[in-house]
Amino acid sequence: MSAGNAMRPDDGASTPLVDDGLRAKEPARIAGMFDAIARRYDLLNRVLSGGLDQRWRRRALRELALGADDVLLDVCTGTADVPLAAMRLADPPRAAVGVDFSHAMLGIGLRKVRSAAARVSLVQGDATALPLPEGSATAATMAFGIRNVQEPERACDEIARVLRPGGRLAVLEFGLPRSPLFRRLYVWYASRVLPRIGGLVSRHASAYAYLPESVARFPPPEEFGQLLQRSGFPHVRVVPLTLGIVYLYVARK
Repeated sequence: MSAGNAMRPDDGASTPLVDDGLRAKEPARIAGMFDAIARRYDLLNRVLSGGLDQRWRRRALRELALGADDVLLDVCTGTADVPLAAMRLADPPRAAVGVDFSHAMLGIGLRKVRSAAARVSLVQGDATALPLPEGSATAATMAFGIRNVQEPERACDEIARVLRPGGRLAVLEFGLPRSPLFRRLYVWYASRVLPRIGGLVSRHASAYAYLPESVARFPPPEEFGQLLQRSGFPHVRVVPLTLGIVYLYVARK
């Protein structure tokens, strides 16, 4: 089973079809999808990952070794989970900026930020044209967002532009487990169980049919690591998490 078709359900499966706009990652369609599922997004992240999504984000932040002098940029911030987790660290950054193009997701994130009284700013913008000046951040994160970007290399170029020389980057993205047995189990869960639960709770079936398909179409870890190198991050460390369900990419400009 190749990475290109590993997540496709068997013939006759009832998984909803993914429309061509989502499959092509047209920005307006992707933003609209996230707007539609924003109210249930955090709940479904916790349920569908068994709470592991929070652990993966904390691991990414640990790799950055943030301190009081840092300014953190979080691209595709969603509801601001990563910036808020950064502010709960023992030695949090001086400030954090989250960028996302979904208005509804940012609205929920803003309420969370205000509730926590955190030093976090949220900005609506596109990952491929970040609304921030060159060299304005010392560290950057992107958690489960790069596979939704139509031009991922352009987004990585933008992160490199906004980071100062020596700036650190941590990217989390889903992958396919290397173990054949665990891969079969994961593919079954991702293609059969996840879309049904996600569609039922969010009432947006195509969003949770899109998720496993987008994982299957995302480049393998080695290929994405090379993309980061081309974008100005010469040394990239690839760390598989949870048996390869997720990969953490750690790099420095």
